[in-house]
Amino acid sequence: MKFTTFKFGNELQEGLDMMGFEKATPIQEQAIPIIQAGRDLIACAQTGTGKTAAFGLPLLNLTQVENLRTQTIILCPTRELCIQITNDLKKYSKYIKGIN
Repeated sequence: MKFTTFKFGNELQEGLDMMGFEKATPIQEQAIPIIQAGRDLIACAQTGTGKTAAFGLPLLNLTQVENLRTQTIILCPTRELCIQITNDLKKYSKYIKGIN
């Protein structure tokens, strides 16, 4: 499945294109539509399968930048994983003005 299938906003899609994202992994194919529908999700997958993008991309896409209230909280078990997720989300949202 191609990432364009998910119908992300133009700015988010531009970031994905810049990063070379073309084909979704199995965890992304399954998780992204569920999160886009506003449903809760608990998912498990091996390291390196794209879990950060699986939850991060739809969350970024659903974020209303004009709403200054906290819209998403991501809990991480370690500082290192927190830094890794933060860096990935910054890359994905590079072209989205107002994401913080």
